[in-house]
Amino acid sequence: MVVQRRDPEAAVRLTYGEAAKRDLGLCCPVSTHDPRLLAAIPDEVLERDYGCGDPTRHVREGETVLDLGSGAGKAVFLVSQIVGPAGRVIGVDMNDDMLSLARRSAQEFVRNVGHDNVSFRKARIQDLALDLDLVDRELAARPVRSADDLARVEARCDELRQRAPAVEDGSVDVVISDCVLNLVRPEEKRRLFTEIHRVLKRGGRAVISDIVSDEDVPLHLQQNPELWTGCISGAMREDRFVRAFEDAGLYGVQVVERQEKPWRTVEGVEFRSVTVIAYKGKEGACLDAKQAVVYRGPFREVTDDDGHVLRRGERVAVCSKTFELYGREPYRAHFDLVAPRVPVSLGEIRPFPCGVGTLLRDPRETKGEGYLETTEAGQLCVPGSGCC
Repeated sequence: MVVQRRDPEAAVRLTYGEAAKRDLGLCCPVSTHDPRLLAAIPDEVLERDYGCGDPTRHVREGETVLDLGSGAGKAVFLVSQIVGPAGRVIGVDMNDDMLSLARRSAQEFVRNVGHDNVSFRKARIQDLALDLDLVDRELAARPVRSADDLARVEARCDELRQRAPAVEDGSVDVVISDCVLNLVRPEEKRRLFTEIHRVLKRGGRAVISDIVSDEDVPLHLQQNPELWTGCISGAMREDRFVRAFEDAGLYGVQVVERQEKPWRTVEGVEFRSVTVIAYKGKEGACLDAKQAVVYRGPFREVTDDDGHVLRRGERVAVCSKTFELYGREPYRAHFDLVAPRVPVSLGEIRPFPCGVGTLLRDPRETKGEGYLETTEAGQLCVPGSGCC
């Protein structure tokens, strides 16, 4: 299907509106989903599967999950069953035809699974604060007929972002998306990643599957509306895609899946699917509570995102924030955490100079200068006895 429009967003809206009505074979959907979960989803939804990965496998029971570019709702309905009645799933899309299909299908899905924890909201994924359903209702009541009307609408949109956001600050545990970020204009992608950071709770994570390129996409391909709707024109270069999570303030950024063979090659540029996980929660002051970490390996030395240089087996001093982060995913398996024998009081806590390289922590700092305990030798440990 060739779209004779120069505006990428208009091309995407037109093509995906048509895709809500019939299968256009967009992108490269995966087929690794649990058949038991798929059985509860209406066939009309399963026939409109336009993804390139499976971020749903990385969510857990009881979580609140936001799906960016939810389309017909397949991922929302899969996640609904994984998080269960105690969880909640929000789908966001800007296409009226897709939203209509998803909302209509939700009624049948809820009957099939016996719980209702899904909702669909109209918004642009790079502007998750603006509820476009509210905007549509206001425009229907008071259409724009002049420049003054337009100024009124813009002011009202700013007010809606503040008073009635489509997705509130720090409200979701997990943001997922499957082959949608590449549909956003290049100049709006930074705002998109900032929005992901905004809506995540502290300690939450983003799990994003998308199409990336191994080289910069040439300008003439970027300007091709047909390739925009085919996940090509808007693909970010792979290294820049990964870096965008870090630039938005997320940490622990990992490429957990990367397609070995390219999905498509256009004029020598390779396009493949990747899935990235990144976490929110490293904001805040760096304070010294006499804590240390011991990096287990396998590398002799690593430098983390905040400039800590960690050498294998050494007791490295870290701030309380870093100590807390290393006790969680994705770091926990790589570190031993050394807390002070006696917790440091608030009055004793001082600023910690993160980012200066390696600062070793003397064992006496954590044990205490006056620590002179002597213990007796225990019973000889026999392998298999469970004593060690």
